[in-house]
Amino acid sequence: MLKELYIENLAVIKQAVIPFNGRLNIFTGETGAGKSILINGINAVLGQRCTRDIVRSGCSKAVITALFTDLSANILTRLDELGIDHDGEEITITREISADGGSVARINSRTSSVAVLKEIGAMLINIHGQHDNQILLDSEQHIKILDSFGGDYTLLNEYRDSFRELQTTARNLGELKKTEHAKNEKARELKEFIKDVDKLEPEENEDEILEKEYETASNAEKIISALNCCINLISGEDGESASEITARAETEIEDYTDCSDEIQQLYDRLSAAEIEISDIADELKKIRDKTELDGQRYEYLKKRLNAINSLKRKYFCDCNELIKRYNDSVAELDSIESSSGEIEKLNKQKEELLVLVTERAKALSEYREKIAENFVNRVTAELEFLNMPNVVLAVKHEKGKLTVNGMDSMEFLISANLGEEPKPISKIASGGELSRIMLALKSVVADKDSIPTMIFDEIDTGVSGKAAQKIGIKLRDIGMVRQVLCVTHLSQIAVMADNHLMIEKKTIGERTETQVYQLDFEGRKAEIARIICGDNPSELMLKTAEAELNKAKEL
Repeated sequence: MLKELYIENLAVIKQAVIPFNGRLNIFTGETGAGKSILINGINAVLGQRCTRDIVRSGCSKAVITALFTDLSANILTRLDELGIDHDGEEITITREISADGGSVARINSRTSSVAVLKEIGAMLINIHGQHDNQILLDSEQHIKILDSFGGDYTLLNEYRDSFRELQTTARNLGELKKTEHAKNEKARELKEFIKDVDKLEPEENEDEILEKEYETASNAEKIISALNCCINLISGEDGESASEITARAETEIEDYTDCSDEIQQLYDRLSAAEIEISDIADELKKIRDKTELDGQRYEYLKKRLNAINSLKRKYFCDCNELIKRYNDSVAELDSIESSSGEIEKLNKQKEELLVLVTERAKALSEYREKIAENFVNRVTAELEFLNMPNVVLAVKHEKGKLTVNGMDSMEFLISANLGEEPKPISKIASGGELSRIMLALKSVVADKDSIPTMIFDEIDTGVSGKAAQKIGIKLRDIGMVRQVLCVTHLSQIAVMADNHLMIEKKTIGERTETQVYQLDFEGRKAEIARIICGDNPSELMLKTAEAELNKAKEL
C-alpha cells in the first residue's frame, strides 16, 4: 500500500508529507485548493507523462517520493526480475521533474526508466477518474470488464493462442496464394522451354560442330571443283606438272652446286619443294575423294541447324547455355510444384485451426455467459445498495465473426426507472448514475485483482443525499479489503474516512501555498461542518458534523 507521499515544489505545494493508512483515505478541501495536484503527483511517481509546467514557479525542480509497504509477492517477484533491490516488503519511488523539461525516475534510489516505473506503478495503484466513466459509454470495453470480473483468463488465453496461430497460418497462406499466379505463369514458361529443348535434345557444342559441317556441305561442289583445279595444276594433267617443272629446274643448276654455297642451298630447297608439291597433290586428291555431294545429309544439317538457331534466338543463348538453362528449369519447376504442396498443407492446417478456434470460441462464449449472469446479479445488488433500487441491468450477448477477443459482442444495458426496458448505458445514464455504476463495478472486481491501492478522483460527481451516503459506505467497504484514496466534495463520503486529509490553499508572504493536514476528530468536525454549510460554521453545524461522524462509525 501507499504509506507516505512526499511532495516538494509541485505547483502551489511547496512541501508536504502526507501519511496514509491501509483503509479509506479521504481528501477534502475547497475547489481549487490543489486536490488535483496531489493526483498529478501520484501519477508522476506511477510513470505517467508530466511537463515542466508543474514545477513551482522559481524552483529548479519538483520532487515526488512515494513509500510503498506490504508489497505483494508478485510485485516482489517482478522487482527481483528487474534486478531492483528492496528492503523487505518496502520500496520508495521518486520522480524529479526539472524546470527545463527533463525528469529522473528512481526506485529505491536507483535510477530507473519511466517504462519500468509505469510497469511497477500499474501493479501498485489503480486510479479511477471522471474520464474513466467513459469506459462505460464504450460498448467495446464491456467485454473486457466482464473478463476482468471473471478473473480466470485461461480460456481467453488459450483461444487467443490458437487464434493468433490461425492468423499467422492464414497470412502465410495468403502470401503463398498471392504469388501463386506468378508462379503458375513461371511454371508455364518453364514447361514451354523444357518442351522446346526436349524436342531437339541438343548436345554440348552441337551448334558449333553443325555450323562447320554445314559450311562444308553447303560448299562441297565448289570445294571439289577447286580441289580438282589445284590437283590439275600441280599434277600437270593438262600439261607439264609442277613437280616436273621443279625437277627440271633442279637439273639446270645441279652441275653448279659445288661452285657456290648459295646455289647449293637453292638446289636443296628445290628438292624439298618437289617432294612437298608431290605430297600436297596426294593430300588434295584424298580430300577431293572424301568430299561427297550428299544432298540428304545437307538437308538434315540445314534443318537441324535452323531449328537449333531458332531456339537460340528465342531464348537468347547459345547451345551450351540452352542445356544449362534446361537443367536449371527442371529443378525450378520441381520447386514450384513442391510449393503448391505447401499451399495444400497450409490449407489443411488452416481448416484444422479454424475448427479448434471455433471450439475454443464457443467454450469461451459459454463461460462468459455464465459470468455475465453472475456479474448482473452482483452489480445489481451493489447498485441497489447505492440507492438505485429499481435498476435493471442486462448484458446483451451477440455472437459474430471470430476476433482476437472471441466470437462475442457484449454490451451493458440498463434501466434506472421502473417499467422501462433496459437500453445502452450511453443513451440513458446520467453522470451520477455513471459514477455509481463504475463504483459498483470497482466493488465487484475489488477481490479479483492484486492491485493493493485504488484511487477515486471525484467519484461523487452528480450524486447527493442518500446516494452519496451509500457511495461513502461502499468506499469504506472496499477499504476493508484494500487501500482506498478518494477525493470528494461531499460530507456523506468524507465522514466515512479512516484517515481524513484536508487540502488548504494559503497566502504566505507574497506566494500562494497549498498545504495538506491530517485531521484529528476536532479537525474533522470543522471540515465536515465547512463542507455542509461553508466557512465559519455555527455551533449547531459543528454539532451536526459531530453527529454525522459518530453516525458513520455505527453504519
